[in-house]
Amino acid sequence: MTIQWKGVFPAVTTKLKPDFSLDLDAIRAGLERLIENGVGGVVMMGMVGENAQLSPEEKLTVLRTAKETVQGRVPIVSGLGETSTEKAVAYAKAAEEVGVDGLMVFPGLTYKSDTRETIEFYKTVARASKLDILLYNNPRGYGVDLTPDTVEALLDEPTIVAIKEESYDTTRVTDLIARFGDRLNVVCGVDDLILESAALGVTSWVSGMANALPRESVELLELAVAGDLPKARALYRALTPLFHLDTVVKLVQHIKLAENIITGSAETVKPPRLNLEGAERERTIAITRKTLADLKALGY
Repeated sequence: MTIQWKGVFPAVTTKLKPDFSLDLDAIRAGLERLIENGVGGVVMMGMVGENAQLSPEEKLTVLRTAKETVQGRVPIVSGLGETSTEKAVAYAKAAEEVGVDGLMVFPGLTYKSDTRETIEFYKTVARASKLDILLYNNPRGYGVDLTPDTVEALLDEPTIVAIKEESYDTTRVTDLIARFGDRLNVVCGVDDLILESAALGVTSWVSGMANALPRESVELLELAVAGDLPKARALYRALTPLFHLDTVVKLVQHIKLAENIITGSAETVKPPRLNLEGAERERTIAITRKTLADLKALGY
């Protein structure tokens, strides 16, 4: 499937049993709910999907489960986060064998590569498969910044077709679109910058909190892209307190807890993450409940 890079692509949470093993039934149910609510695609095992905490076997099991469940209804993108180029190449080949549609490629983990090393890493991974590549630019999280100059050096690889822009600098959106036009799809990677990014021309969004509120997230992006700013602003204001929780270190715990409140799915995370507790947990519960009340007041 050719990925159109339009609409909401939830960074899907990986549902777990109490013993931290994969809950395949819950993963399937979660995917069905997202598709029923109109998402444009799914990203399996991004950072929200606890990529780094899963074994190689678990990662491939998640991909096979997604492939069997989705059955071509929307594109499937797999996160690719590895500590070496060798492992990244092997994973890209394995993901292509499973039959997913694209890869969201983190920079090499645990090592802050310089520009030359970063370019070589991404080019090597791109050549390992025929899958579409979504570059993952999150300099806050991983210490490597894919600047427009660095991106330009990568675009002679035809499979590098999109960038998840998570530098928290909205001027990057305009710079990238102005410089590369249709050659590169710019995808919003920050929940509480989606309206701003859409106003600048973005039509695709990799979202964490869309796991909890997929229908509202889909509608928000549709309103923004259509230019209906009054309605988009009202919805965005209701969602933003919850969206802020997508931008902090414990975003996975916050997202899974919000999902638990809304859908009943388990909030279990893999160690070293631990479930939220105490005042931190109560605050997330309060924000989620307030968001639901505000959405109800708007007719959702």
